[in-house]
Amino acid sequence: MNKIFQNLTFQVLTAIALGIILGVYKPEIATAMQPLGETFIKLIKMGIAPIVFLTVVVGTGGVGNMKKLGRVGGKALLYFEIVTTFALVIGLIIANFTRPGDGIDISKIQASKEVQKYAESAHDMDWIGFFTHIIPSNIVKSFAEGEMLQILFFAVLFGIALNNMGTKGQVVLKIFDRLLDAFFGVLSMVMKLAPLGAFGGMAFTIGKYGVETLIPLAKLMLSVYVTMALFIFVVLNLICRWAGFSLWNFLRYIKEEILIVLGTSSSESVLPKMMEKLEKYGCSKSVVALVIPTGYSFNLDGTTIYLSMASIFLAQAFHIDLTLTQEFTLIGILMLTSKGAAAVTGGGFIVLASTLSAMKLIPVEGIALLLGVDRFMSEARAITNLIGNGVATLVIAKSEGEFKKTEIFLK
Repeated sequence: MNKIFQNLTFQVLTAIALGIILGVYKPEIATAMQPLGETFIKLIKMGIAPIVFLTVVVGTGGVGNMKKLGRVGGKALLYFEIVTTFALVIGLIIANFTRPGDGIDISKIQASKEVQKYAESAHDMDWIGFFTHIIPSNIVKSFAEGEMLQILFFAVLFGIALNNMGTKGQVVLKIFDRLLDAFFGVLSMVMKLAPLGAFGGMAFTIGKYGVETLIPLAKLMLSVYVTMALFIFVVLNLICRWAGFSLWNFLRYIKEEILIVLGTSSSESVLPKMMEKLEKYGCSKSVVALVIPTGYSFNLDGTTIYLSMASIFLAQAFHIDLTLTQEFTLIGILMLTSKGAAAVTGGGFIVLASTLSAMKLIPVEGIALLLGVDRFMSEARAITNLIGNGVATLVIAKSEGEFKKTEIFLK
């Protein structure tokens, strides 16, 4: 019995259930639980930058062959683009089939300050600037602000430099490897607080937004959840089978991470743990180091599904019949804009606003319809992003011959 109570999965599930109960019956108290969730995510985030940096440096520095490094990076980006395009198309097809926007009352939509904020941010977004921003002007500032792509870029260069130094570089890599173990030790202590974080995050969501806010947009929520489930259990399952993996085996292995993301609505809360677990599952450090951090910016399967479905939903709500050409244009715009969703706070709404602004067909103020229920769909987005990046790492590792069947994999 004690083993059950000490199990992290059981603790997180219990915490989520208690958070929902508190949110339903005592919303004012539940809303006050927000600091628990935010503090837990901050505790995780404080270790993300150094863990990603050290992992990428150690992985890159230990590759040996720079051609191999370029090949892995190229494969990862190609895989990301193909799979996220599938996600966009699936989202559009199901949104057109289920038509969640039909019958929505748009008469009460007002351009609130929050909507105006997202619209202004979208107007200011510079997509060429997004890519040039990857190169840091001050790496210390990048670490302080948690600029993941900048840290990744610098870490790859640093790893290559150590690789070129030969024996001297290997000495530094061994030190970095020991430092990495220490950071993972810190992380293991922080993860013991995961139930508190999950409780705080879930209680706040239910307490602030209320279950009753779901009723008008229940069809959209159901469509989004069903689409993401189909994407995971059909598309990603087929990819896993093709690569020689069992999706179910992998999902059982990362069940604790999935539950933590469910409670906190943030896939970042388990980024360091996922990197550690994928290595233990059988992926090489060099592949994990490149694919996972890059995937968190370029392989957002759940976010792209949501963005495509939200766009069609708003078109339906405003009685705008998009032609096939216009929907293909929407896919093309989202293929570009969705890559910046993780780079800014409130990225999903900002990217959606920028996409609608670029199309000039659907009123941007329509995103006011989504403000109340977006938080309830963020869990599905984050979980889908998490699983998608895990599968991507497995596939790239297998294709490179950088996967070894461990005891965990064979269970």
